[in-house]
Amino acid sequence: MVSSQARMTLKMRTPSLLMTSLSSSSTSSILHQNLTINSSELPGPWLSTTTGPVVRNLGLGISCFTMIFGTISNLTALGILARSRARFRRQSKASFLFLTVALLLADLVGHVIPGAFALYLHMNHRNEMQIVKPATAFCQIFGASMVFFGLSPLLLGCAMAIERCVAITQPFFHTAMVTVSHVQGVVLFMSSLALILAVLPFCGIGTYTTQYPGTWCFLQIHDPRSTADTSLALAFSCLGLTALILSLLCNIVSGLTLLRARIKSQNINTNSAARYTHRSSSASSTSLFFSLDVEMMAQLAVITVVSCVCWSPFLMRILLTQLNKSPGEPDKVILVGLRLASWNQILDPWVYILLRRTALYRVFFAFNTQTFT
Repeated sequence: MVSSQARMTLKMRTPSLLMTSLSSSSTSSILHQNLTINSSELPGPWLSTTTGPVVRNLGLGISCFTMIFGTISNLTALGILARSRARFRRQSKASFLFLTVALLLADLVGHVIPGAFALYLHMNHRNEMQIVKPATAFCQIFGASMVFFGLSPLLLGCAMAIERCVAITQPFFHTAMVTVSHVQGVVLFMSSLALILAVLPFCGIGTYTTQYPGTWCFLQIHDPRSTADTSLALAFSCLGLTALILSLLCNIVSGLTLLRARIKSQNINTNSAARYTHRSSSASSTSLFFSLDVEMMAQLAVITVVSCVCWSPFLMRILLTQLNKSPGEPDKVILVGLRLASWNQILDPWVYILLRRTALYRVFFAFNTQTFT
């Protein structure tokens, strides 16, 4: 009798338990779908509330340091160039001076404007438990500034390398044909090219989106992306890499030409035997070694090397991602490449500060004094 009643009770409870388990499983599946949908609307799988604050705090410190240090460096280099402008004009090197000033101004503004946008996002997310996607208009402007101020220094550096190559290999043609007005037109063309590429997403060609870890905006370089997104990212990376390659080739040709001129000058002075004559010959050789052409060539060569080291990882990563040759999740690698590329705008002015002729003279004579003593 008792067992029959227990069986009846178990049969009555079984449907209720089954309904409860089904309702709980359906509720959990619905919640899982909602979380999946909500997370897909945000800029990627890197939205983790456990690691987000650590990444943001670290990025905030790096952004503040690079922005302040880069601004001070570029202002210092511009001040040095302003004091030495008479020396450049006196030796008909105004075109190189104009390109140098344009490059340093692009580096300076490229630090202030995108850096201010990045600091705003860092400060806006600092006290939040989860990263919030920035407004569409803000991300569009931020992304356009990243593209414009990223390409402008690379294109201007390429123009500087071509100008020096023509000046060293074809000096008479350079003196007769290359003027400051021509160089101003080149700077305007390079800036317009970078600006056109930056504003194409405003016309519906490509899109700007938030990138890892939610503190900067750039072209859509990850899936899902359209054909326009892929084409725009490829154009950015290929244009930057082309500028670097042309700069390297022009610097190699210019360096070989100066080296050949240096060897010829040494062969002319090999017949000097007396001590006084030897010292005079050495002084003239030193003057040739530290000539303005060599000074500018040394500065340009170091700038090209720095640009290749800083920008190549970022540009190559974007290129490989668009060609589907890069396995795995590339968000963190892109972020590291961006931070490395930002150091190009910090190191450029220090090349002009340290590789000036006066600074090289001091190092050279200090070394010679220690050698003879």
